[in-house]
Amino acid sequence: MLDWTKCSAVERSDEKVSGAWVFRQTRVPVAALFENLEGGATVEQFLEWFSGVTREQVDAVLEHAARSLLVA
Repeated sequence: MLDWTKCSAVERSDEKVSGAWVFRQTRVPVAALFENLEGGATVEQFLEWFSGVTREQVDAVLEHAARSLLVA
């Protein structure tokens, strides 16, 4: 499991989406990004569908995930 505490683009609160990691200042779960990408969506499509999420946030999440996989 990835340690999202080191990624500034996300946050977690018991009051938001049952405590799931979400993109900061949104209610969009980080998992939604990976589910959509696995389903064949592009980053651009994801950004259209989830307008509260910024490109910078998506880039930071993907970079964090990639770095975490290299360490594992």
